[in-house]
Amino acid sequence: MSRRFDPLAGLRAAEGDAGPTFDLLLSGWVFTDIIFTGLGGAPADGTEVWADGMGTSPGGVANQAIAASRLGLHTSLAAAFGDDGYGEFTWGILADQEHVDLSRSRRFPHWHSPVTVSLSINRDRSMISHGHPGPVTDSALMGDPPAARAAMAPVREVVEPWALAAANAGTPLFGHVGWDPTGDWSPDVLESLRHFHAFLPNAAEAMALTRTEDPWAALYALADRVPIAVVTHGSQGALAIDAITGEEEWAPALPVTAWDPTGAGDSFSAAFLVGTLAGWPLADRLGFANLCASLSVQQVGGSLAAPGWGDIADWWHTVAEERPGVSRHWLRRYRFLADLIADVPPGAVRRATATIGRLSDA
Repeated sequence: MSRRFDPLAGLRAAEGDAGPTFDLLLSGWVFTDIIFTGLGGAPADGTEVWADGMGTSPGGVANQAIAASRLGLHTSLAAAFGDDGYGEFTWGILADQEHVDLSRSRRFPHWHSPVTVSLSINRDRSMISHGHPGPVTDSALMGDPPAARAAMAPVREVVEPWALAAANAGTPLFGHVGWDPTGDWSPDVLESLRHFHAFLPNAAEAMALTRTEDPWAALYALADRVPIAVVTHGSQGALAIDAITGEEEWAPALPVTAWDPTGAGDSFSAAFLVGTLAGWPLADRLGFANLCASLSVQQVGGSLAAPGWGDIADWWHTVAEERPGVSRHWLRRYRFLADLIADVPPGAVRRATATIGRLSDA
């Protein structure tokens, strides 16, 4: 049985019973992701192709919830679930296997759970999704937000009422933004950053929102609006400004073979949140987030691939043992993990062997 490692144990001990129940609040749609891997090409009209493997896992906002929970954050998710087999499956994985609190989630009769079928072809993905309008709003599900160390919410022209209520009660908001298919990228979205503690877009999103032409210019524009601005730039690493501490950093990405980028942003933001709540320097927060993202892209599937502390410890031991082909640079760069890894139990949570191995043939 996997053992959970708590990177905030010292903080909780210092707070005692006065600390909040949850580290992270989330809301949104939970999809059932059905992933086919190893396809040589898409099927032509009227034909059938066979995949080398497949997996089934919770997707959508569940990617973020699982990534955070595997890193030891006490995570609460408010989401709607259908009373169909898809809803039963995702609820069970989140609550029983991934230890995500669903006390603010509800099952709704006769509502079809959202589903995505993902085809992994030549290390890229094509997706087909299906869903119906949600039976209630995210804010109706969340109700009065409980005290928490942080909340993740989308940055939109109109911020979710539950997120505003959480921010007004003192919960720092960490923001993300989805791709705008209209291409408008309304600058009014940036006005809502006044409610947020941190904003973590990717480079394309950041440049589109700020009308800039390079990630650094976008970062500086965002840093004028939000205390912590982070821009992820894929294989080019990540850059950030923390106006609270006065730090400005760039951290390189690790050189890895990326099989599937799905969920890498969720792993990055969950890891950055862990480092922020633990009070790490900005360079270490970015480095840790890059590491978790790089571990996730080496596996197929969003929540399937999110690393746990067992995976992080495995990587560290590989680096620390100075195996052939492993640069000593990474040993120096990630020296800050040494004391943490020493406390990680041998049976710590790892990527979802049970999710994909027990419930699929991959």
